[in-house]
Amino acid sequence: MEWRELVAVDPQVQGGKPVVRGTRVPVQILVGSLAGGMTIQEVCEQYRVNDEQVRAALAYAAHLAQTEPRSYESYGLT
Repeated sequence: MEWRELVAVDPQVQGGKPVVRGTRVPVQILVGSLAGGMTIQEVCEQYRVNDEQVRAALAYAAHLAQTEPRSYESYGLT
């Protein structure tokens, strides 16, 4: 399944932040938890999502990294 089917942005849910469709779980939380060292299984258990939803969150993050402007200054990097 493609990430577009599993990630939603709705101004009425979490202030318009991307979430797992049908939940209030922000993509940022899932990706950040993985970056912090949690396994996919741990993330699934902690946030009551499934493996496919976590992978969709990662795919969405990868899409953003691909399409965002490449400015070191915008990330606070020099």
